[in-house]
Amino acid sequence: MQDQAASDGATGSGAELLDSAVAHVVRETGASMAMLYLLPPDDTTLHLAVLAGAPGRLATPWTRVPLSAPIPVADSVRLRSLIWLGSQEELARRYPRPALVLPYRFALGAAPVHTGPTARGGLVLLWPGSHGPRLTAGERAAVVRGCHRIGVLLRRAERSGHPVLPGTEPRVLPPPEPGVPGPAEARAAAEFVRRLPGGSCSLAIDGTVVFLDEDAADLLGARAEDVLGTLPWNSLPWLDSPAVEDHYRAAVISRQQTSVTVLRPPDRWLAFHLFPSDTGISVRIVPTSRPGPQNVRAPARPAAPSVPGSATALYHLMHLAATLTEAVDTRDVIEQTADQLMPAFGVQTLVVMTAAEGRLRVEGARGSHPALMEGFDGAPLTSATPVAHTLMTGVPDFHPAFVEPEHARPSAGPDHAVAACVFLPLVVSGRPVGSLVLGYDRPRTFEPEERALLTSIAGLLAQALDRARLYDTKDRLARSLQAHLLPQMLPAVSGLDVAARYLPSTRGMGIGGDFYDLIRLDGGTAAAAIGDVQGHNENAAALMGQVRTAVHASAGAPPDEVLARTNRLLTDLDPGLFTSCLYVHLDLAGRTARMATAGHPPPLLRQPDGRTEVLDLPPGLLLGIDPGSAYPTAEFPLPPGGALALYTDGLVEAPGVAFDDAAADLAAQFALALDQDMESVADTLVRYAERATPGTDDIALLLINALLEDV
Repeated sequence: MQDQAASDGATGSGAELLDSAVAHVVRETGASMAMLYLLPPDDTTLHLAVLAGAPGRLATPWTRVPLSAPIPVADSVRLRSLIWLGSQEELARRYPRPALVLPYRFALGAAPVHTGPTARGGLVLLWPGSHGPRLTAGERAAVVRGCHRIGVLLRRAERSGHPVLPGTEPRVLPPPEPGVPGPAEARAAAEFVRRLPGGSCSLAIDGTVVFLDEDAADLLGARAEDVLGTLPWNSLPWLDSPAVEDHYRAAVISRQQTSVTVLRPPDRWLAFHLFPSDTGISVRIVPTSRPGPQNVRAPARPAAPSVPGSATALYHLMHLAATLTEAVDTRDVIEQTADQLMPAFGVQTLVVMTAAEGRLRVEGARGSHPALMEGFDGAPLTSATPVAHTLMTGVPDFHPAFVEPEHARPSAGPDHAVAACVFLPLVVSGRPVGSLVLGYDRPRTFEPEERALLTSIAGLLAQALDRARLYDTKDRLARSLQAHLLPQMLPAVSGLDVAARYLPSTRGMGIGGDFYDLIRLDGGTAAAAIGDVQGHNENAAALMGQVRTAVHASAGAPPDEVLARTNRLLTDLDPGLFTSCLYVHLDLAGRTARMATAGHPPPLLRQPDGRTEVLDLPPGLLLGIDPGSAYPTAEFPLPPGGALALYTDGLVEAPGVAFDDAAADLAAQFALALDQDMESVADTLVRYAERATPGTDDIALLLINALLEDV
């Protein structure tokens, strides 16, 4: 079958160890489809590793899912909870992008796969459209057991030194084997089929024709041997219609009967009735005298074998368009385009180039020859190269057999050559902004249909890229402003090992009100502060600068006085924004930390032996509300080897996760990093936050470790 090559390509990654576990959870839950995603260590993208109940090409748009994507499986992994969508309406309301591409009746469940605090991936299960709107208790329990079983397998493989990693292609499990009838039953079945009116045909789950009787062949006007083993819309050009493949896709996903009426040239209408199951699709073909409600006229010309069927092309084009509406920066646009375009259209190499100051610039590349256009990076726009010519003229350039002349290749060697190449202009409002370069490892005939389709895709990419470049420009300005409002570097304080991190939110302007500071007071004392001004805009950033200055000016006074003075200043300014703040006075000689909080998340204290707790501080009101607010002080020992973690809520907050649970998880990560220096610990905690709550809020982190030597 067509999916065998994909499964072979995934063998060796270790994903085959999960085949039986995935098949078991499908049987136990009664699901019709399953998609198992893995999350490799230090990665923020889920990778499809095992697919059951559907052909590989149907899952092409979903093989890579960023944790920040508005997709059910990403939310389930991030929130560590089961996501249930019992109807198409609920899917459209909560997740419009997948609902646009999959407008069929089905129920969906997505659950996280984890062991302890370690997220390992996610499992997506689909049930037929006949499933009720609610997940039963038995089904929910089976999902939880299945995810636990998969998590145990992944942990066991990791501990053995052979971790399971996603392959280059997902493994596609074969459908369950149908029962083998006895001779008498087989004869009766053959007679049953023969007596039915019209023709009978059987499709595998991947759409290939595996059975065709004589009546069906006559109705289709083809020899059985020319159709068997093919996709019908490829071997019979008059079936190459979006509606035909869409009904096949609906049958696979919804597992419900569907029908479509098609015109076989010149004037014969045929009704196709599809009856899906887990093992394939039975098709009845019946002549009809008039078009039905889902009638399809024959396309004007047959599609070329190298071009995806029109329905497949439309499917991927819609998905790409929906995906690009959510891409934010240039990197997002290029990654999303590569994810959708390359597997769908057989592209081996993709390069996006733009113009900057009269020269070509490589913005991003993916595939088997990522260095294909490296030689042109920095080349003048006037150079005699196809990519420059396309960018300047706005005219696509197709090379069915591509050998770039050496004189037009500034530094690229022969090993960068590809067998076929396409140079597509990226044009916005008549203005070229770049070029899309597609490379193929084999010569390719670019028929008019494919040329038109690729040009349309380049248009979508151009508009998304233009929006992304504007965002990038604004983001660079915002980050520059933010960087100048935060400490350029922390002061060196004898007896302390410190580290700090700041990550702006991926949503909004990339600028916010989170801040931190470390203040050297004298030889034996220091102060630390961290805070969060409400909002993610220039007003929040400006107020953050004022708050930080006020805290710095009062540093050295008792913590309650520092916050009280800062609070009075803010209420006098009346900025209309509230601020949380935590101030810590460090007595390095006495090995104590005195602190007060103004509505800020409590810090973590890690003992030298690794025991870590979330400190319980007396509450204090947010700054800027009541000028008379008091801020009680609490004192804690900070022994040699002890460490404090001060953070803003972006490190722990996520929709659907209780703060206490998130803080406890963060404390566990802090404890596990006992043997690391503070810079490494900071990286560890930020990576954890990016995977648990990617991009939901600004993150500020300040780590303070009391060194073992005497002060």
